[in-house]
Formats: sequence, C-alpha cells, structure tokens
Amino acid sequence: MRHSLQAARNRNRAYYAVAVVITIAAGLTSRHFPQYLPACLGKYPGDTLWALMVFLGLGIVFRKASSIRLGLGALVFSFAIETLKLYQPPWLENIRQTLPGQLVLGRGFFWQDFVAYTIGVLMGLVAEWLITMISKTRG
Repeated sequence: MRHSLQAARNRNRAYYAVAVVITIAAGLTSRHFPQYLPACLGKYPGDTLWALMVFLGLGIVFRKASSIRLGLGALVFSFAIETLKLYQPPWLENIRQTLPGQLVLGRGFFWQDFVAYTIGVLMGLVAEWLITMISKTRG
C-alpha cells in the first residue's frame, strides 16, 4: 500500500472535478439535513467532506503528485484554514459572514475539526489506493 501512495499519479481532471461536485453536494446536504444522520456525528460529516473536497481539488491542480503529497497538502491547507479562525479582525469576520466566506473559511474554531479533516483526507487516500489496486488487477 505504501508504495502505491508514494508513486506519481496521472489523475483524470474530469473525474476529479465530478468527484468535487459530488462531494460538495454531499457536504451541503449533510448540513441542510442533519436530522437524517446520527446525532453523534454532529456537524462533522460536513467538515470531513470539506477536507475530502480539498484533497480532490488539489488532485485537479497537481494531477501528477503522489497521493501522500496530495494528502499532506490537503491536511496543511485544512489545518491552516481552521487555525485562521483564531484570527478575527473585522474585515475577515465580514468575509466570514458571507455564504462563500462561510463555506471556505468557516466560522468557529474547534479542535475536533482537525480529526474530521484527517478522516476526510484519509478517505481520499484510501479511495486512490483502492482505485490503483482495482486498475492493477484489471490491467
């Protein structure tokens, strides 16, 4: 498994773009209809899917990067955005009050989000590993 995650990729941007759209739709749905999810999950399905979307988005931009590099990049980006929530100047709070600002930057800092982001990135890594294994058995 380790070798396949360290190998360079040749990601199909169209597939990753479709996956980003599906992930965004799933994340927004999880926020709008939380009553259909177990209450113990709280708001974290959306945060998990947000980090998965970051992973997939980086896969579009850096299509030849290894899965490990992509995962580390997604974690650094996600953790940086979460940490940025501790910085609350009025101009940034005004951006956070808009829908795009809220979707990208979030609103409140929560330590638990780091766990959700890690799970989301791991989902991306596992998906890439599974796709690699399936394509090797077929090819």
